[in-house]
This record gives sequence, structure tokens and C-alpha cells, in this order.
Amino acid sequence: MNTDGADESSWELDPEDESGAVIAAVGRQLKMWREAAGLDRAKFGQRMGYGPNLIYKIERGTRIPRPEFLDKADEVLGAGGKIAAMKADVEKARYPKKVRDLAELEARAVELGAYGNHNLHGLLQTEAYARALYEIRRPAYSVDEVDRHVAARMSRQEIFHRQPAPALTFVLEQVTLERPIGGPGVLQGQLKRLLEVGALRNVEIQVMPTQCEDHAGMGGHIQVVKLEDGSAAAYCESQVASRLITDPRDIQLLELRYGIIRSQALSPRESRAFIEKALGET
Repeated sequence: MNTDGADESSWELDPEDESGAVIAAVGRQLKMWREAAGLDRAKFGQRMGYGPNLIYKIERGTRIPRPEFLDKADEVLGAGGKIAAMKADVEKARYPKKVRDLAELEARAVELGAYGNHNLHGLLQTEAYARALYEIRRPAYSVDEVDRHVAARMSRQEIFHRQPAPALTFVLEQVTLERPIGGPGVLQGQLKRLLEVGALRNVEIQVMPTQCEDHAGMGGHIQVVKLEDGSAAAYCESQVASRLITDPRDIQLLELRYGIIRSQALSPRESRAFIEKALGET
């Protein structure tokens, strides 16, 4: 039995997260069902396989229960599916707010273009590569935070299965194909993933060679999104902050810059050959 509360059945909730009210309501409902069943936290926790400290935190709304926790609680308390039905309410809250905002933007995209210069774009990352990135972060994330961020990143990749399929373009710096984040095995799996995704008819991947002398992307990460209603938005990241850009003038500037970056990079066909060569050398 896990008794420390920092386990795999829940995620820690950011006190400033606006989803706190939803998680608090879910916690109150769990408490009502537990009390109606005549169980104290210790007995309920024993039947669930967790300590009373975790049950207390979930009922207070300070930790986000995972779907499997709610399924188990529904079974233990005989709720007939009413507790399990709350999984939909906690689905969004399980991910950090900035990730939810970005995922919502990507879910509405009909076109998405992204350039990154230090690591591969999150939509392209394998789970192993994403986990390695979060594990090497300094100051270090806790195990709980790493799991939460990796799950959030993987959930965004549903964009590749959407219909109608959005047009997706990515420009990758050569160094991101060579730096062995997580080790050679992780890098090899990541390069194979790039080839798989790049083979999709709605995806184009381009490589920016390190030797390129004329480079419009020195300002860093760019992500430009065109939405189904004809509007557009952009997303930029820095060391300590990420921000959504909606000012039409700023978006126009970033669209122009991204277009120039694409023109300076290798073509999609040349880039595929470049990635295949990199894979053969790992």
C-alpha cells in the first residue's frame, strides 16, 4: 500500500489553477459517497489500496485523482458508474494550465507551423524523449511532475489523428537530430518517429542545417496556428514564460519570419534523407 500521498493514483494540483473548483467538487462528491457507505478514510483507503493521507488530499481537492482511481472508487463504493462518470470533469485539470491552453489552440488548428532550436517540438516527441527532457530539467521536477507533463505532451499528439487533418509543418535544427537526449537508444527511437510522422500526407518536416549562414530563426521558438474561423494565433516560449500572441501585427511578423525560415531550410525530401542518414549513424 502506498501511504505517502505522492503516488501514481493522483497528480498535485496547482493552487492557482482555475480548475481547482472542479477538483474540489469531485473531492466533495467522493467524500459524500464514502460517508454514505459508512467508511472512514482508513477503511476506504485500505479497500482502495492507498493510505488515508491520500484520500484526505483528494477529498480536499488538493490532488487530482487519476481515471483509474475513480474507476476503483466507483467499484468499492458501489456508485453504479456515478463516480467513474466524473473522469470527464477531471480530464482537463490533470494537465498544467499552459499545456491545456496550447492543446486547445492546437485542437482548433487547420494549419500549424512550428520552428524550434533547442529540442524537437512536443508534437513530434516520443514518450521516452519527452520523459528524458523533463527528467534533465533544472531545477528538477518531482517524479509526479514529470509524469504529469509527459502525459500532457503525449495527449496533444491526438492532432495527428484528427479528421479533417490539419496541415502541419515543422522546421528542426540539425543539432536536435544529433543531441542524444536520453541516450543513443532514445535518440534512435525519436528519429524513427520523425520518419513515421513525416510520411503522413498532411505533415512536412524540414531540417535547418547548422552550416546555414543566413538564418531568420535566431530569435528562438515560433509556433503559428491558423484556426477554422479564419483567425490566427501564435505561441512563443522563453526560459521562464510562455505566451499566447493574438495581436494581428505580431502574428503577421511571426508568419513572415516562419516562412523565411522554411525557405532557408532543406526541402522536405532533402530533410527526410538527412534524418535517414542521422538514424544510420546512431
